[in-house]
This record gives sequence, C-alpha cells and structure tokens, in this order.
Amino acid sequence: MKGILDTIVIGGGQAGLAAGYHLLKKGLRFLILEESNQIGGSWPNYYDSLKLFSPAGFSSMPGMKFPGNQNLYPKRDEVIRYLQDYKKKFQLPVLINQRVDMIEKNNIGFIVRTVTGDKFQVRTIINATGSFNNPFIPNIQGREVFQGKTLHSSEYRNPQPYHNQRVIVIGGGNSAVQIAVELSKVSQTTLSVRQPIKFVKQRLLGRDIHYWLKVFGFDTFPFWRFGKTAPRSNAVNDIGGYKDRISKGSPEQRLMFTSFYEDGVIWPDGEREPVDTIIYATGYRPHLPYMKLLGALDGEGMPLQKAGISSIPGLYFVGLEGQRSFASATLRGVGEDAEYVVKKLLHHMKSRNF
Repeated sequence: MKGILDTIVIGGGQAGLAAGYHLLKKGLRFLILEESNQIGGSWPNYYDSLKLFSPAGFSSMPGMKFPGNQNLYPKRDEVIRYLQDYKKKFQLPVLINQRVDMIEKNNIGFIVRTVTGDKFQVRTIINATGSFNNPFIPNIQGREVFQGKTLHSSEYRNPQPYHNQRVIVIGGGNSAVQIAVELSKVSQTTLSVRQPIKFVKQRLLGRDIHYWLKVFGFDTFPFWRFGKTAPRSNAVNDIGGYKDRISKGSPEQRLMFTSFYEDGVIWPDGEREPVDTIIYATGYRPHLPYMKLLGALDGEGMPLQKAGISSIPGLYFVGLEGQRSFASATLRGVGEDAEYVVKKLLHHMKSRNF
C-alpha cells in the first residue's frame, strides 16, 4: 500500500472513464481499477453485431467527440475503440486485472483490497462497475427439467452455432429484438414476451429521436430531485427495420410460455413445443459483494444511494440505470452524472479537511 489516494474508481468502462475525466480536471490523485485484461467495461463481451441505440452524434463522452458519421449507429467494436482512445487521449490511470475483493472503512476513508493481494488506502470511492457480471434469469416453472441448451444474452455472440435450430429468445427489449432478428435468418426463432413489443420510430420529422429527447429536456430531466428514479423505457428503437421483420413473423412474437417440460416449452394454450435453445435477454442486476462490510446495500443487494451519493459518506456511484436521468448509464449520460458526483466528492473532502 503506497501512500493515500484521493479516489479509487472501480470499473474501467464508460462510467469509470467519465469519472476519471472529471477527477483529472480537478487535479485529484486517483486510480481506475478494471477487473478484466482490457479497458472498456462490458463492451468487449457483448454480442458481435450489437449497435448503439443512439447515433454517434448523441453518443459522446465529456471532452471527446465520437468519431465518424454522426448520423450512423456505432457498432460494438467502434465503441470499444472509442473507449480505448478516450483512455489514451486523457492518459487516464487505469490498472487492468484488478478485481476488487473487499472494501473496509477506516478513520481515513477506505481500504480497497483486490484479489491479486494489492491494497489501496483511499479517501473516497466511485463505484462504476455496472451490472453485466450479474445477468438476471427469471425463475420460470420447470426450468430445472428442461434438457435443451440455455444461456443468457451476455453469453451470446453470433448466430453461427444455432443454424437450423428451434430457438426462443425471452425478452422484449432492444437486445432481445436485435438477437432474435439476427437468429431468424438462420433458425426458427420466436420472441417470447410478457406483452407485445412497443416500437419507437427512430426518426421524427427528419431527426433522430435522441435529438427531440435533448431538445425537450427529457433525456436529462432530473427526476431524482423529485424523489423519483428516471423511468425505464419498455419501447424498442426501430433502427434496423425490426418492426417490419416481426410483423412478417421473422422472428415471430408470442406471449410468454407458462412453463418448461423436458424437451421444450408449454404455451398458454397448452401446446407443448420442442425447443433446442433458450436465450434469456432478461437484463442484469447489480452485484457488489465487496461492499458487504460497508452497509451500503439494501436487502436485495441494491445500492443505497440518491443521485449517485451513497448513504455511506465518501462512497459514490456512476453508471446506475436511472441514477439521475433517463440518459444515466449511457455513453451520452455518464459524463453529467460523473461531473455531479465528483463535485459532491470534492465537497466531502473539503468538509473532512483532506
């Protein structure tokens, strides 16, 4: 343990890098710890064909414009390169292969221990890990008896292994639709949904919908000031003709099956259908076991925080969905959240005479 740092940022993805940018501007002494062997957070682990749901012109982080045609929707690998270039441009101090094992409170601030045995004494912490490492799989009746292949969308890469299979994708969000449309080109694919998918037109009056979200202030409206979390959108951005494909049954859309049986699923009308593969595109949940000694989480493991400010003095969050606004946890939104958190962090340090 060498010296005392002002801040440790946990996570080297978009939220952690945005926090690093604002910490750097304030002249603070800090490190960014990334558990994998490269920066970019969860982006390198997403499926090959993933596209952003916002165009490049509305996908920039603070201090650096997203390159290329501003009207196109960046692909996964373009986002990874952008994050790598972002780190290089600002020379952000990222340490890779540093998975945090435990955080302890002491009279200075915190001690952060990693699985490699490293130990850091810090005054404050910004957690920016997201929740990709904790995929959520709902408990559907009969799940344990199903003999086919099951995986979460976090494990899906491309359609190659699923040629000529019978595949069901569970979920009605953007990722579920993108994956199901891609799979339908090589397999018999169904989207199994709780309610019919709602689509949002990507362009209104010749402008991308994100333009209007920004113009009318909805994208960054501070719901937290009114004691509310920013609403989650259940609509799917129709950036690839998805609505038309689904309306033509490729893939088909069907209300959620009621249960599994050994060879497949049972639909609400009682039909038993054999299935080769089930893909859960059912989202993620925060997973912060290293905070268990701090009392910073509720009974379900969710951070006790408001607008990124933890109930534990000196602990902060960036990158939580709906943290301060509708755009929180996105490339375009993490910058403003990080700026707000760093401002609060500085106020805390001054109050402690650090």
